[in-house]
Amino acid sequence: MQKILLAEDDPNLGELLKDYLELKGKFDVTLCQDGELALTQFQKTKFDLCIFDVMMPKKDGFTLGKDIRKVNAHIPIIYATAKGMMEDKSEAFGLGGDDYITKPFRVEELLLRIQALLKRVGRDKEESTEDKFDIGSYFFDYTSQQITFKGVNQKLSTKEAELLRLLCLKKNEVLTREEALLKIWHDDNYFTGRSMDVFLSKLRKYLKEDPQVEIVNVHGKGYKLLVS
Repeated sequence: MQKILLAEDDPNLGELLKDYLELKGKFDVTLCQDGELALTQFQKTKFDLCIFDVMMPKKDGFTLGKDIRKVNAHIPIIYATAKGMMEDKSEAFGLGGDDYITKPFRVEELLLRIQALLKRVGRDKEESTEDKFDIGSYFFDYTSQQITFKGVNQKLSTKEAELLRLLCLKKNEVLTREEALLKIWHDDNYFTGRSMDVFLSKLRKYLKEDPQVEIVNVHGKGYKLLVS
């Protein structure tokens, strides 16, 4: 049975979500009513997915997610909040969140998002397990999320590492925009597309020291990591 860590400070909503996910989704759900308790539970138990309310006492959801990413860079995280501002969505994805749902939401929708995320994670595990790459004069370790150049390490965010790994797996070939968006953000809307453009700009900056390495736009298709 897959384990979910649910951090929600509203006891009524928390119990409702826990009961529904355990009954309909057949998940084992651990409910915490503040961010500090959720972090403690995460450190003691192996979970398959996290759902964090953003506005919580003691430790807010975004801070909790940032702390979780220091421990586990790849566990799926869904942020749930009454906030609907674009800035909050940008922060959620920038901190390595995998999805964002705005209150009020239907519990059925949350279940569908959970199932889609877990299915994608399972599919990714079945794909290539290659996680170390030579990129010209750079060495990229996907597991540790680091690029090394002449002994100097550059730490990457989760999304940056995932995007660079996809580019490396298709080195000198086209990575379509749709494939990258669906695999990393599991959505190809305008907002996620703009977010990906920001991460691509950061990757280009990290790789600029080697003139033999370049990430180019392929008009109307996607991107290509060129290594000569």
